[in-house]
Amino acid sequence: MRLRGIIFDLDGTLIDSQLDFAAIRCDLGLEDGELILEAMDAMPDGSRKDESLAILQQHELRGAECAKLMPGVANFLSELKRRSVLVAVLTRNSAETTELSLQRLGLEFSQVLTRDDVPAKPDPTGALRICETWQFAPDEVLLIGDFLFDLQAGRNAGIRTILYAPGEIPVYADEADFTLRHFDDAVGLLASICQQ
Repeated sequence: MRLRGIIFDLDGTLIDSQLDFAAIRCDLGLEDGELILEAMDAMPDGSRKDESLAILQQHELRGAECAKLMPGVANFLSELKRRSVLVAVLTRNSAETTELSLQRLGLEFSQVLTRDDVPAKPDPTGALRICETWQFAPDEVLLIGDFLFDLQAGRNAGIRTILYAPGEIPVYADEADFTLRHFDDAVGLLASICQQ
């Protein structure tokens, strides 16, 4: 593989914003396990939807204000820059909270796409747009994320995926092409991928 770019998920992959999804669902009046963005998209326009968006935004802003880099991320991003591998972010977070997180943590990417810019993952639109802007073929790019929707978005775009799983291996791990347990191991994993 000729690796020219990496698309990263943001929360849960590059950063930990300690979002409490159970609390978000509770505040929104959603059922346990219900998909938050999809439930909000299904709401008719009106006061409930507006209030729900405001509630979600407040949770995400609090998360952005306390977000921390995942261990090993800073060194890995520095190594990618040294190797001239382009990096982008594709996140289901809002543009405002994403920008706040990136500015606070001093992170820079050639492209950043949020749910305000493109349909949310697992829709492949964002991943494909990043490839098109870079003028890279999907098989020259990797997508790294911690959730099923990241893996589905990559597969739907024809991009190989890496599941970031620092804790318990999730049930959807077999959806990924590769698994990364710690960013300290990422350079070695890329070396093995590029030799395939």
